[in-house]
Amino acid sequence: LPTGEPVHASDPPPTDVAAKPPGLLKRLYLWVLHWAETPYGTPALFLLSFAESSFFPIPPDVLQIALSVSKPKRSFYYAAVSGLGSVLGGLAGWIIGFAFWAVVGGFFFAHIPGVTEENFAKVRDLYQANAFLALLGAAFTPIPFKVFTISAGVFEISLWILLVASTIGRLGRFMLVAAFIYAFGPSVKTLLDKYFELATLAFFALLVLGFVVIRYLL
Repeated sequence: LPTGEPVHASDPPPTDVAAKPPGLLKRLYLWVLHWAETPYGTPALFLLSFAESSFFPIPPDVLQIALSVSKPKRSFYYAAVSGLGSVLGGLAGWIIGFAFWAVVGGFFFAHIPGVTEENFAKVRDLYQANAFLALLGAAFTPIPFKVFTISAGVFEISLWILLVASTIGRLGRFMLVAAFIYAFGPSVKTLLDKYFELATLAFFALLVLGFVVIRYLL
């Protein structure tokens, strides 16, 4: 047996191993969250929502939830800020795809998470089937919205279709967050973190079912 101090099972592990630094996405996530602790949380939420619809990888729900939990009575206000920023950002994404893709396309494919040629091909097929429902689904679900807004410009989808679908979907998504926090208070944050994506998918399914029912009744 080696000489020296005995090692016991209860002894703490050695501390000379350096902790692994957080990755880029984790650092961006923490950077987004820190705005909730500043006086600039609301404008930061608008700018984040705008940017996420065209190039930024962190969804605005992160900051919206943090702000709403601190002030539940302003939950719907924060949802409106998120929705407005996201719809305007979607318009910017459409312009990027429609007017500047030949210049910036290579950069986006190389450096923007989720923006890949494979995803663009999949989105093109969805647009050919039903552009409105494709955009509505992307706006309301966890699918990276920027892929759809930019590709809508690339594939020359009607700007009105983009604006109507993204307004319904994005505003609906953020208002759902607000409704949960307003109704249940800060304690719902853990449930939102765990089940929100499932809830949005279920709500989107109900929304689509409503459109189908209306179509066949009218």
